[in-house]
Parts: sequence; structure tokens; C-alpha cells
Amino acid sequence: MNKADELIGAAMEALAGEDQAAFDSAAAFLADRDDADRVLLEAAIRTISRLWRDGWQPADVVRIAARRLTDRHGRAAADLIAWEMRAYAPATVDDRWRDQLAGLGAAVWWKGGYLAARQARDGAGRLATVSGVLELLGLLTGLPRLESLGPPPGTARRTVRARPHAVSAKTFARVRALLAKAESTTYEAEAETFTSAAQSLMAKYSIDVAMLDARPGGGEAPAGIRVGIDAPYEQPKVVLLDRIAEANRCRVIWSKELGFATVLGFWTDLSWAEELFTSLLVQAQTALVNSGTKKHGSGKSKNKTFRQSFLSAFASRIGERLAEATAAAVSQESAGRGTDLVPVLAAREQEVEQAVGRMFPNLVSHAVRTSWDREGWAAGRTAADQASLGARDR
Repeated sequence: MNKADELIGAAMEALAGEDQAAFDSAAAFLADRDDADRVLLEAAIRTISRLWRDGWQPADVVRIAARRLTDRHGRAAADLIAWEMRAYAPATVDDRWRDQLAGLGAAVWWKGGYLAARQARDGAGRLATVSGVLELLGLLTGLPRLESLGPPPGTARRTVRARPHAVSAKTFARVRALLAKAESTTYEAEAETFTSAAQSLMAKYSIDVAMLDARPGGGEAPAGIRVGIDAPYEQPKVVLLDRIAEANRCRVIWSKELGFATVLGFWTDLSWAEELFTSLLVQAQTALVNSGTKKHGSGKSKNKTFRQSFLSAFASRIGERLAEATAAAVSQESAGRGTDLVPVLAAREQEVEQAVGRMFPNLVSHAVRTSWDREGWAAGRTAADQASLGARDR
């Protein structure tokens, strides 16, 4: 082990022991070395490669870096991931990883030394840049193992499509366009029209896939995605995601300390649940902002309890509406096809439950506890009734 590696090791020990003086000393000595770029990138490659083997994915790493440290650390994480990913042949990288890397904008954008390029882009000094990378490595080194949701880079095989029934780009583009219109209009009737069309499109697509999978020799296994749950008010946001997932025959497992929820289901249902969650969260937050500042009779602010109650009520009412809409869609499609779809869809739900049992054998449930405000609850129910579900509202 050379001197630079020893300094990285000393910095990691200092971070673990919360010894700021020792960390600053190791970072300062490392920043003065000409080989700091090389050893830091080598350490990043080793750390990130281990994370892939431990079930982490690119979006997970960037999310937790920004969540526990800063956005600047998140950007550095995306850079180092792009550097590490150069080692893999394109044919051995799963399509889902490619989607995440593109969404993160992860690319090797710098020429020459990384530290100098990152320093120039952030407008920071060399010591601050070196310290930032060391802090990031300290965080990533201590991350726990996660459940594997797909093959890590270097092991995927393109001979078998990773998502045999993924929603087509054309269909998804139409759905996103409809939801974007629903989110931007100020007229409730227009929003319901746009999202009703989106829901009808996705419901039919999902049922078509279920019928194809029910044929002998057909079918895919349940898969999983991770959805970031940002502060504040994470708990009602998770409840909203859970209600949406349940209506789409998916299951949600919340990893509170890591800032995400794992959603298990079939690809078509996962895609729609994620898209609907994003849209409804935008609508809920818009309605919440429009509700203004709330105060008690004494004049003291009650924004926190009001907003917590608002979002909890919104999630509860959305769950009721989605359950009604799902039952109506299944009934309509069953009548139109002349067959009972309930057993087919129930079988898919059972497969998802079995996947949850295999992946999370020690899963523990906890009661949801939240603040309550009568005005916030009533406003949240009203907002949920006015929200565009992408369903045929009755």
C-alpha cells in the first residue's frame, strides 16, 4: 500500500470515528499529492463495484449521496459511476441500468484529471474537492447490502429481453403527454378528461399483458423498482405510493433510513404505478401550496400538522377512488372480452406476494402514526376528490 492509499484509509477511519481533525489532516496531505486523482478514482471503482454486487443501482447511489451529504456529493457520485461503468461491454449492462444512467446524466465529461475538472465546475478549492470525494467514499463504504432487483453490470445478457412486456415507448409517451396536460390545466373537467384517457390506455395495456402471460409458455416473473421518497412528510407520501401500487397489483416495502421504497410487481403495472405516483404527488403538492399558510386561533402556525393531515387524507381518499376505478375497469373489460378476468389478475397478485416473501423473508409491518388536523384532513379529502387519477370517474 502506497502513501496515498494510506491517507485514504486514514480519512475513512477518521470519518467512521467522527474525528474531524484527523480527517482534515489526511485530506490536506492527499490534496498535496500528484497521484491523488489516480488513487481516488481507483478507490471509487473498488467501492462502486462492490455496491453493484450488494444490490445497489446507479439511481440508489446518487440519491443517498445527495440525501445524506449534499447535491454536490450526488453529482460527484454520478461522475464516479460513469467512470466505473467504462469497464463493462454494452451488451452486459441491463437496460434498466442504461435508463438510470441516462436519467442521471452520468457521463465522463472531463478531460485530463478529474479533481481539477470537478474543482473548476464547482468553483471550489482543491482541498474542498478532495474532501468531498473522500466524504462520498466514506458514505458509500458503509452502505448495507440491498435486495437484488436485477443483474449487475457485466452479467446481463441481451439474448433474453429484460422486460418482455415493458410499456412501449409510443404508449408511454402518450400517457405522459396526457398526464402533463392534466397537471398543467386549471380546469378540473379538462384534467379528468386527459387522465381518464391515460388510465383507459394503461388499463387496457395491462390487461392485455395479463392475458398473454396467462397462456401456456407465456409470462414473466415479478420484478422490482426503487422509488425515492423525499422529505418532508415521507410517511403520507409512502402511503400514497402504497395505495397506488395496491390498485395496480403491486406491493411496497419502505426503507425509511435509506430514503426509498421498493415496489414489486409486473413490469407493466410497475411502470404505470410509478408514473401515476409522480403525477398525483405533483397534484397533491400543488393543491397543498394553494391552500396557503394555516394558523391556530392563537395565531401560532399549524402548517406542519395541517400538511401532514392533508397528505394523509389525500392518500386515503386516492386509495378509495383507485380501488373503485380498478374494479370498474376489470368489470368492463371482462364484459367486453366475454371472460372473467378476476382469476387471472388474482393469480398475478399471488405471484407478487410470493416474490415479496422470497425477497423480504423477514419483513416487519408497523402501524402508521401521524399528526392530525381536522381542517387539513378535510382539505386533503377534497383535493383527492378533485385530483386526476387517470381513471373513469363516476
